[in-house]
Amino acid sequence: MQVYRRKNHGHHRPVLAIAHHLLVFSLAAIIGAEFVLVRGDLGAATLKRLAGIDRHYGIIAALIVIVGICRVFFGLKGWEFYVYNWVFWAKMVAFIIVGLLSIVPTMRFLSWNRQASGNPSFAVPAAELASVKNYVRAEGFIFLLIPVLAAAMARGYGY
Repeated sequence: MQVYRRKNHGHHRPVLAIAHHLLVFSLAAIIGAEFVLVRGDLGAATLKRLAGIDRHYGIIAALIVIVGICRVFFGLKGWEFYVYNWVFWAKMVAFIIVGLLSIVPTMRFLSWNRQASGNPSFAVPAAELASVKNYVRAEGFIFLLIPVLAAAMARGYGY
């Protein structure tokens, strides 16, 4: 059995891949949690929880970008594999769309939380709730493309 080894194989590379995957799974969990929590009667405690979860969304998304960039430049495949790969760019576009879709829910969560803390009888307007639910649903559907594209990339498609 022949073992294939690449030159310049550092020990940090599996760490980057593992961190990247754990962060992506964490982001998926956050989108799922937001989808579950954005329901009919949002009390002050749930609004506070949503705002907190959403703060983690931003932190994890930023870490995904940082670790992802490190994987491009320090990863096993070399930056050329990514830069000239259309599947990689499709994955980036999907990630950016998910990020852009998350802006409206983030703004609403902050607004609702602020209003609820200042007014105990605050009720989330039904139209705003329905709108946020649609945004979170859209985030989830587009997000599902990311692991599909990642798996295609890992199998050499797009290069």
